[in-house]
Amino acid sequence: MTIPDIQLETPRLILRPPRLEDFDAWAEFMADAEHVRYVGGAQSRPLAWRAMMSVIGSWAVQGFAFFSVIEKSSGRWIGRLGPWCPEGWPGTEVGWGIVASENGKGYASEGSAAAMEWAFEHLGWREIIHTIDVENMSSKAVAAKLGSRYLRQGRFLPEPHNEKEVEVWGQTVEQWRARRKAGASA
Repeated sequence: MTIPDIQLETPRLILRPPRLEDFDAWAEFMADAEHVRYVGGAQSRPLAWRAMMSVIGSWAVQGFAFFSVIEKSSGRWIGRLGPWCPEGWPGTEVGWGIVASENGKGYASEGSAAAMEWAFEHLGWREIIHTIDVENMSSKAVAAKLGSRYLRQGRFLPEPHNEKEVEVWGQTVEQWRARRKAGASA
């Protein structure tokens, strides 16, 4: 399967690698200082470009990275989520970020559940973490809905976020599978 062929579907979402056509929406999302305060802060268009190209490069080199989140009913780009593990990261992560106008609709948990299943099954990950700002109550709720639990306090190793304390939430593949077998859903 080539990178352009990778696509996950949920009842309401399409998850696929980012494309150039996603950039305007991506840049607008990353310019919303209040909304992206927990995911590294606002970025200018040139910085958003570099970040998106880094994600696309990760797809090309590692075979995984954030997916673009496309709302099926409208065809709109509404966020990015999925597996992420750059150099110095505290573990194999599935993270999420949904545009402010779509918060509270369950898209983060719906898409992240599909991305977690994909990471466990196709990437062979044994554990998935979520690095969450200590003040980000909504992401803690998403993590809990996914079946993850608080594991420990941590810090990012790469600059410029190396002084930022985060909570590390997560679960093992065995915990994920047991929860799925019991009929739990995100």
